[in-house]
Amino acid sequence: MSATATRARRRVRLGSTAIVYLALLGVIVVGAVLVGSVGRNFFSDGNIRDILTGMSVLGFVAVGQTLVILTGSLDLSVPYVVSLSSLLAAETMRGNPANIAQGVLLALGVAALIGLGNGLIVTKLRVNGFIATLGVGLIVKGYLDTVYKGSAGSVPREFQLIGATGLGPVPVSTIIMLAVAALVFLFLRRTRTGHHIYAVGGSVDVARLSGLHTARPVIVAHVLCSVTAALAGLLLASRLGVGSPTVGSQGGYDLLSIAAVVLGGTVLAGGRGTIWGTIGGVAIFAVLDSVMSVMQVNPFLKDVVRGVVIVAAVAVYTGRALERRRPRFGAKGFHTTRSDSGPGPSAGPGLDPAEAAR
Repeated sequence: MSATATRARRRVRLGSTAIVYLALLGVIVVGAVLVGSVGRNFFSDGNIRDILTGMSVLGFVAVGQTLVILTGSLDLSVPYVVSLSSLLAAETMRGNPANIAQGVLLALGVAALIGLGNGLIVTKLRVNGFIATLGVGLIVKGYLDTVYKGSAGSVPREFQLIGATGLGPVPVSTIIMLAVAALVFLFLRRTRTGHHIYAVGGSVDVARLSGLHTARPVIVAHVLCSVTAALAGLLLASRLGVGSPTVGSQGGYDLLSIAAVVLGGTVLAGGRGTIWGTIGGVAIFAVLDSVMSVMQVNPFLKDVVRGVVIVAAVAVYTGRALERRRPRFGAKGFHTTRSDSGPGPSAGPGLDPAEAAR
């Protein structure tokens, strides 16, 4: 293969985020055909609204989960943070519009403390993130099961409008979720801590030897993850009108958020992934759920379809990660090209760095 052909091949190679949105387009096309086969319009305002509404809650949780996974950790406490936040907000508001700000701040503050606890356990006590957040989640679950026997509190009508109104077919909750995603994207791209999150996830040892405070990015990621889970809880309280001790666990937001992040191309080992890839993964799940609901698919079969999609996506990413171009020998030496799952482009002997960056 000539050098020109090789360079052209590298230039047209798609990144994981592009693959996610191509997959989303494919799912939409297939979904439109299936929905049309039963006499329904996939692109009707009502169906679009249902899909976007389905994205909102999972989107909040998955955005925060992305931050944690980028550091090489996990957060399994998010469903219980979702439930606790809905209860704290609803009980504080008690149907009074004057208490909305107080209820929102209390829910976000308590969630931030839970995230801080997760981060400190992971970084200071050296407990694996899976175990640390599972333990914290069980503590919160025990509190919820002991104190609450059912729904509690009351959300004022003004706060319920967040979950019930929209601009055309686009719900306000989805707009807020996308705004939060954009802020997190800018945080990762434009701030020092955001860059450090990628560095720590790529290799904590290299980050430490480079002089970075490796604990700080992990703690910040866990705090932000819990805060976004609290936003999901506030949205659910807005929709239900009350707080619920089981709304988070019934939604399965711990495993679903991890699945959406992985489906979006983020590497579970950390160090590589994007927020917009995660949003694409959330959208795929929302479209699949909408299509299966219209087709009246058995709820257990829905999980089977989700599982197949996740396994297929990981298989594609793994195949791309293992792909290597054969060494090229020439007068100036040789080099090998890293796959797009590595930390970045590198130039071998005799290869111009700008050429390698392409």
